[in-house]
Amino acid sequence: MTGTATRRRTTAAALTALCAASPAFAERGTDGELRLMLWQAPSTLNVYLSTGTKDMLASSLVLEPLAGFAPDGSIYPRLAAEIPTTENGGLAEDLTSITWTLKEGLTWSDGSPVTAEDVKFTADYCMDPQGGCAQLAKFEGIDKVEVVDPRTVKISFTEPRPNPYEAFVGSLAPVIQKAQFADCTGARTSSCTDQNFGPIGTGPFRVTRFLTNDVSTYEANPEYRDPSLPAFATVTLKGGGDSASAARAVLETGEYDYGWNVQLSPEVLQGMLAAGKGQLEVDFGATVEHVVLNMSDPSPDLSEGERSTIQHPHPILSDERVRRALSMAIDRNLLNEVGYGDTGRATCNMVPAPEVFAADNTDCLTQDIEGARALLDEAGWTDSDGDGVRDKDGRKLSLLFQSSVNSVRQDFQALIKQWWSEIGVETELKTVDASVFFGSDPGSPDTLTKFYADAQMYTTVFDGTDPGSYLAKRTCDKAPGPENQWQGENAGRYCDPEYDALIDELGRTAGIEKRGELARQANLMLTRDSMGMLPLIARGRVSVSSNRLDGVQMNAWDSEFWNIAEWSRAAE
Repeated sequence: MTGTATRRRTTAAALTALCAASPAFAERGTDGELRLMLWQAPSTLNVYLSTGTKDMLASSLVLEPLAGFAPDGSIYPRLAAEIPTTENGGLAEDLTSITWTLKEGLTWSDGSPVTAEDVKFTADYCMDPQGGCAQLAKFEGIDKVEVVDPRTVKISFTEPRPNPYEAFVGSLAPVIQKAQFADCTGARTSSCTDQNFGPIGTGPFRVTRFLTNDVSTYEANPEYRDPSLPAFATVTLKGGGDSASAARAVLETGEYDYGWNVQLSPEVLQGMLAAGKGQLEVDFGATVEHVVLNMSDPSPDLSEGERSTIQHPHPILSDERVRRALSMAIDRNLLNEVGYGDTGRATCNMVPAPEVFAADNTDCLTQDIEGARALLDEAGWTDSDGDGVRDKDGRKLSLLFQSSVNSVRQDFQALIKQWWSEIGVETELKTVDASVFFGSDPGSPDTLTKFYADAQMYTTVFDGTDPGSYLAKRTCDKAPGPENQWQGENAGRYCDPEYDALIDELGRTAGIEKRGELARQANLMLTRDSMGMLPLIARGRVSVSSNRLDGVQMNAWDSEFWNIAEWSRAAE
């Protein structure tokens, strides 16, 4: 997208430079209302019950972790006084424990003190086996969490932890208030609507109204630790609509100050930017648009508790040759040209960055229709009646392919359907409103975790720069099902004991080079070797901001609102 107005991340000493450059505000709330648009509407403010980035973003205005990731990938303290290391004694020499110390004088937005008891409670909350915690992978390998004193908590691991900065690091693992959530543990987690929709936090804002899949409002947190921040008195967060309306509301009409995740074709964005009211916020991290193939049977002939569960293998997609043929038929380079241009890159990896973790894996970038047909022939799928659709043992090679409502995704669905038809696969397309598809309602049949379809397309990303916990989300025990409130990020029900063993080894391995080697192996098992996941595009994070905003800095490794306390209204 040459020639567009784009702000990219600062790569060196990002946080330090930002803080040094931040204006000194006379008092909190002097800049009035901040208007944000998330066209994928948030459905909860409790990220422990959601796999959706939209929910993490909405909650990150309120809830904070002990530490966060800066735009350059470095870790910086949030609620913690400092980052524990072996040098300062916070990280044990044998890597079996990490001790965090809270900043002095921290208070929740209700005025009560933040203590180590809240940190311990949060860990216990997520690790409860009946709770269905969506972020459980971040708490893998924790043996116990102990309160040392009111400001200090010690996390002990079952074995040496080479990457101890997962639990409570990044906006997907914030601290929640024990007093508020004490009666919301285990099987009761999803039923605590007041708590999940209105968490008490430590962030720059507090919730005044949360309407699921609709408009929510916030106000400046009167207890926020910096008395001059945030600059904005209130926030209005509009959920719903579509990507085009979000971009238009910022770049053309100027109704909103920030629009998240604008998945639009390069030509459409160019036209909107021409109005001169705003710019793109772009950064490349580990965001991947991909197709997940269902390893379980989503047939409505099965009971509600058995559909799309790991106990029932998929009658078609359990054959690796079929999955491989589906991948070979896709022209990823054309998809990128149509959907992303300079803001995307065709990829065969679920972990495309950082470089040390990215596998040399490019075979899928060459479309091979004839090779795909030959594989299906080999697997016994032939067109016995000449109708253009292959069949085997009386079953048609017919798939239901779903995704969220989004113009780029619908273009991708149409192209993929056409390519699959060329190899004899019949495809029915389904679209689901984004707020529902990425929602956390265990009663909804249309969430990506229920996965009552054969294939589905969406984007995943991991926070931070180490993909350990992200890869751990694909182990057998992370498959969503009725026993865990349909939570868990292994939506495709991929299950391979060899993969689980590799992830266990990764969890015990120190050293960036060795961790990179194991992570690359795990990525190849998910993609090239099993074809359970079909990566398509390594997407840049692309949002839009108004010229009226100062302080915005895109962050590919954490919440885009990581520094929203420092945002301010630009001078006219």
